[in-house]
Amino acid sequence: MPKKRTQRTENPFPNTDSNKRYYTYDYYLRRTFGGKCAKIPIDAGFTCPNIDGRCSVGGCIYCSGRGSGDFAESPLLSVSEQYRAVRAKLSSKWSTERCIPYFQAHTNTYAPMAVLRERFEEALSLDGVVGLNIATRADCLGSDVCEYLADIAERTVLTVELGLQTVHDTTAALINRGHTYADFVSGYGALRATSDNIGICVHLIFGLPGETDEMMMETVRRVAALRPDQVKIHLLHVISGTKLADMYLSGEYTPLEKEHYVRLVADAIELLPTDTVIARLTGDGMSDTLLAPEWSRKKVAVINDIDKLLYERGTYQGIGCRI
Repeated sequence: MPKKRTQRTENPFPNTDSNKRYYTYDYYLRRTFGGKCAKIPIDAGFTCPNIDGRCSVGGCIYCSGRGSGDFAESPLLSVSEQYRAVRAKLSSKWSTERCIPYFQAHTNTYAPMAVLRERFEEALSLDGVVGLNIATRADCLGSDVCEYLADIAERTVLTVELGLQTVHDTTAALINRGHTYADFVSGYGALRATSDNIGICVHLIFGLPGETDEMMMETVRRVAALRPDQVKIHLLHVISGTKLADMYLSGEYTPLEKEHYVRLVADAIELLPTDTVIARLTGDGMSDTLLAPEWSRKKVAVINDIDKLLYERGTYQGIGCRI
């Protein structure tokens, strides 16, 4: 008897074992570690160069006071204490012993080398740790940092997450990013040249003030040309207490509508290389501080709509990639 035709059986995309027409993070984890992993957010108490005055003050206009580390425990706790507390909370959701500490809050290579070693080595020593993710900026990757990251990558599966958000310097200045695209490419290149073992994930944001659809797709095309190991696509959401919130409340900024965002993400997926892991398709905000857009609270529905649109188009990741 012939098999029933389904989205899964008719999926033309190679890097999947489901109906997903893109290289999901879940598929990557299962291929790399043999099963699901729990990602444990850690706030190591660092700051950023666009907060402390090295290149600017105030931070990015959309960033909360926790520096995107809102889901972590207090930085007053040790790395070990944070890890165990979050792991315990996730135990009912994730039936796995494999864990990846994720240094997420602020810029996690922006500290003296002795401090970095202390924090990262503590994380690597914890029970169940199979890898390490470190979020940072490309302008905070000195040669000593790159060499230490290369050393870590010899001992575990290391992913360094680099916030880019946009390739357009006018937008970067508007959001108070504190570095140019040239700065990003320089840091990215230095990290890539240091070790082939370091996985690099690039973060992008759709819906930044003043950006057109073509500007966002230009960002995707230029990032695709860099051949990162992973890409995270975030929706710009408005968090209370930020400069972006002031812009939103005064009518200076209007968030993307759901249908518009879904189309943009589908367009981006088509432009990215087939072997680039799509580690995120939308962004999260703390429910009690999220001002807009309201539709972003239903994350699963957004992802389902992206899957549906790709199926309706008959397209998949990489079909429009020209590199």
